[in-house]
Amino acid sequence: MFYKVKMEDHVRVPPRLFNLDIKEALLSVLEEKYEGLIDKDMGIVIKAFDIENIGEGVIIPGDGAAYYDVTFDAITFKPELKEVVKGRVKDIQDFGAFLTIGPIEGMVHIGQIMDDHVSFSKEKVLVGKDTKRTLKVGDVCLARIIAISYKDPNNPKIGLTMRQEGLGKLEWISEDKENKNKKGKK
Repeated sequence: MFYKVKMEDHVRVPPRLFNLDIKEALLSVLEEKYEGLIDKDMGIVIKAFDIENIGEGVIIPGDGAAYYDVTFDAITFKPELKEVVKGRVKDIQDFGAFLTIGPIEGMVHIGQIMDDHVSFSKEKVLVGKDTKRTLKVGDVCLARIIAISYKDPNNPKIGLTMRQEGLGKLEWISEDKENKNKKGKK
């Protein structure tokens, strides 16, 4: 889920940025410090922007930099358990598929791709034995987040499933809906 959050920080503006407008200089420092930051509680910071409040600047003797208390907005992405996300297949391996969801990747284990026996082909395609449905790099899918691990804080692991109704490759979802409507009309 993407969030707009209000943040506060005590920001050091180095002398090399003194030629910029104060908001530009502060934003430059905030972008460098926060964008891409991964935090278990906050998620992944996508963008720092819209400085709302700038406190009075202080210069500390011997340092030469200026320090400001700043309030600003940021956009974050925090994956949440049971959340349904849209993603694009980035890679296929013999054990599953990697989906790009927002700024990170999640993994769908081969047993969580569809209600069918799935096999891996040399062309990096996953194929359902009975349904003949295929999943390949570039396909767009809906998946549900079933596991989140921040064991490695710089590389969170996201586990996904596509086996529930309304999930899977977008074409599969359309086919299932169409088939359900046909059965309902009989």
